[in-house]
Amino acid sequence: MRKMASTNAALLNTASRTFASNTVTYDFKDLILDPEQKGKPVYETYRLDGQNMPTTATTNKEELWSYFKRMVVMRRTELESDRLYKAKMIRGFCHLYDGQESIAEGMEAGLTRDDCIITAYRDHCQAIARGDTPYRVIAEMTQKRTGSSGGKGGSMHYYNAKNNFYGGNGIVGAQIPVGAGLAFALKYKKQPNIAVAMYGDGAANQGQLFEAANMAALWKLPVAFLCENNLYGMGTSNERAAHNTKYHARGDKIPGFKCDAQNVLMVRETMKWTKQYCIDNGPLFIEYMTYRYHGHSMSDPGITYRTREEIKHVRDYRDPIMLVKHMLLENNWATEKELKDTEKEIRQSIEKDVEQLLKDPEPTFEDLYAHVAVTKHYIRGVTHDLTSHSYDA
Repeated sequence: MRKMASTNAALLNTASRTFASNTVTYDFKDLILDPEQKGKPVYETYRLDGQNMPTTATTNKEELWSYFKRMVVMRRTELESDRLYKAKMIRGFCHLYDGQESIAEGMEAGLTRDDCIITAYRDHCQAIARGDTPYRVIAEMTQKRTGSSGGKGGSMHYYNAKNNFYGGNGIVGAQIPVGAGLAFALKYKKQPNIAVAMYGDGAANQGQLFEAANMAALWKLPVAFLCENNLYGMGTSNERAAHNTKYHARGDKIPGFKCDAQNVLMVRETMKWTKQYCIDNGPLFIEYMTYRYHGHSMSDPGITYRTREEIKHVRDYRDPIMLVKHMLLENNWATEKELKDTEKEIRQSIEKDVEQLLKDPEPTFEDLYAHVAVTKHYIRGVTHDLTSHSYDA
């Protein structure tokens, strides 16, 4: 984790902070440290005139420490996954989320577990935010029976129906109509909740997004179509892939907004607002501006289509964990040593998890027939009785 430079700390204008006992209230403008973004409007909106978008966030020591710890857990999980992939202990596709942790954590802070989330294949941190553990997440990637999906799903297919997390989907954009379907179910059952269908800017040109949006608008479904705009679809920049890169304004008659998503407090407050808006009015487009440090996948070095200077600039001014560390430090709610010690403890804990999970068993041959929708199969020469098999993972 990069130590925040004192010059960066000086960029935060604390004049609009207000205090009440052990809480602090920030104006959104003061949560943006990037000098290239200073002075610009917090939001770009589309068809949201007259709406009272959130402009402040109140927090306290306990909240910031919890956000910090969970985002460090996410970051270390991804970095450990990177190491295991390079050691050929993780095979197949693997898409890492480091740099975008504030979205996973902020969404979870702004929603409840009765709200539904569905995302694409960059899904490890969403799984953790929804209640999974680094142990189970990494065990899944290393094809262990103790993994989140029994070792059969791999990096792109996490799932936790109990906590309304519906994946982890490997086909670009295919999760979006399913998200609309989840919203349809919520409305049908008259639940005061929403579905969030997440996708990247690379998937924003998929036709099924617009088909799902049309149906959601017709039926006023409580769904947020959330584009995580990390500027690159695989190795292609937005400008080379889309004529209209204002992804929040692509919904025709569906309103939308765009804002920076590197600060967990801004994500939390905008997600709270989004939930109420969708319950009252129907679908909404969101464009969260973010950044991934790794390439698109592990086969992409991530430096052939962007510069090292660009990546360094984001690490210096927009890193989600650095921003939370700064708030803890400036409010005297943590010391540098406490933060470093916590990061070390989390790193050692995950390393210990990995040492153990690598000893876990892989799925058995019988596990291949678990969680299937049929009780008989018609493979010539195979007599396995599916009804007699139990699966306890």
